[in-house]
Amino acid sequence: MKNKWIFALSMILAVGTASAQNLYDAERLSSNELNGTARFVGMGGAMGALGGDISTIGTNPAGIGIFRSSDVSVSFGYNTSSASSKYMGTSMKEDKSRASFDQIGFVYSNKIGNSTSLRYVNFGFNYHKSKNFNRIFSMGGPLDGFSQTWQMTTALENAGINEGELNDIFESEGNPYTSSAYANFPVLGLMGIRTGLVGWEANSHLGYDSPAGWNGSNNNFFSEEKGGINEYDFNVSFNINDRVYLGLTLGAYDVKYDRYTSYTENLIGFQSADGSIWSIQDDGDVPVDNGGYTLDNYYRLEGAGVDLKFGAIFRPIEESPFRFGFAIHTPTWYDLTESYNAKITSDIYAFDNRELKPFESQTLSDYLGGDYLNYDYRIITPWKFNVNLGTTIGSSLALGAEYEYEDYGSAKLKDVDGYDLGDQNSVSTYLKGVHTARVGLEYRIVPEFSLRAGYNFSSRAYHESAYNALAPYSTNTSFLNIKDKQTVTCGVGYRGSVIYADLAYKYDAYRSAFFAFDDQIDGNYLPQTDINHSRHQLLLTIGARF
Repeated sequence: MKNKWIFALSMILAVGTASAQNLYDAERLSSNELNGTARFVGMGGAMGALGGDISTIGTNPAGIGIFRSSDVSVSFGYNTSSASSKYMGTSMKEDKSRASFDQIGFVYSNKIGNSTSLRYVNFGFNYHKSKNFNRIFSMGGPLDGFSQTWQMTTALENAGINEGELNDIFESEGNPYTSSAYANFPVLGLMGIRTGLVGWEANSHLGYDSPAGWNGSNNNFFSEEKGGINEYDFNVSFNINDRVYLGLTLGAYDVKYDRYTSYTENLIGFQSADGSIWSIQDDGDVPVDNGGYTLDNYYRLEGAGVDLKFGAIFRPIEESPFRFGFAIHTPTWYDLTESYNAKITSDIYAFDNRELKPFESQTLSDYLGGDYLNYDYRIITPWKFNVNLGTTIGSSLALGAEYEYEDYGSAKLKDVDGYDLGDQNSVSTYLKGVHTARVGLEYRIVPEFSLRAGYNFSSRAYHESAYNALAPYSTNTSFLNIKDKQTVTCGVGYRGSVIYADLAYKYDAYRSAFFAFDDQIDGNYLPQTDINHSRHQLLLTIGARF
């Protein structure tokens, strides 16, 4: 995590765009989750070389070439997400459950012949939810002087604000957000001035007059995220001599992501002998409760993307069931539209007891139109590389393993004209290459019934020092650095002559370091909030082969 001086420099570097896109947006669209048919999930997704399941259309497209009959399937799920936080000795927990429609698809198997080199040409289509954004958590506790208001003041100070400008912004009943005189000042800082969270005073500790914030007493943060990424895959695949399988998948994506966050902070001021309240304590000043404020942020991201996936599977020894494969996924090219709004409501004594009215609250949409609150841009996700192994032992046991690599630091943030956005440098600096390993097995108890189990591990995408470099029009100071992810699965399946049914259970678990804002006092940084995330999913697939 960086201190507020380095943060301010990053903000200046971000001025190349009036938007608020950063490395957290790049990671959000680059990562995906284990989801699909219940058989695929039950085996931990480690079916790239085994093939024969429609969900391999999105991992190793050659797996569709192994089908020797046509197939149709549909999957439904039930999810429970949970997050428990711990900050400065205070613990909180949030839970949320909902049903989901997870997958529907078909394979049309077209046999060419038994004696020709090309045995089958198969065609497939599959829809599945590749990313579930649903997440809810809260945190709160003592601040010991740290405050989001100091992040506001640092940004304003580094933008060059002076005392006259600050007072004019506070006292004017006009619209400072569209005034050319204040065009260089960050929106969140302007909101802070208008609601009394940022003022001006002689700061003897720094040796010069400067904008100032307040001292935080305690805080509370709540976040709710909704939506997902829907993936639509179109496939053609080939079976050559029952030993080489090739596949190509065209993927289309639609994205919908909604986030609501609410941050509340109670403040401490220092009252002098004449009754004035200031944020810096001088000799004789008495600490007093100075009320508080709430910052609400509303954010929506919508868009569409496209990519290509190529895969191959080889059975090197004709007498052996052992197979190995690989797959290459091109970047996904996303065209996106984001929209946001923010509101600050305060109930404090402003600096020197100036009256807050009529600015106890500020809502951006009251002052800014769609040209400011909506923005079109592009994200290009990284290339993805996958190698996979699979074999069967007798007629009862199937084993699969996969390794996947994706360099998140190579993701690109672009404007609609193809130019890099302001925070592109943070993407390459603070995002890492992600390694994912998957293993799975299926054991056939009797011809009709099977048991399955799987495990996934994905390394963290963020460097420990990753942070949210606030762009001028951004009002969201919080950031969440997700660590390694682990997934455990199990399942059971029934196979009839035509109809089949599968049931799977999936448990996802990971930890993250959360910061509601970025601040430091005398070289000490705001402590992180430790959050434990988990998700339970029950998945049912019903299908038919014919």
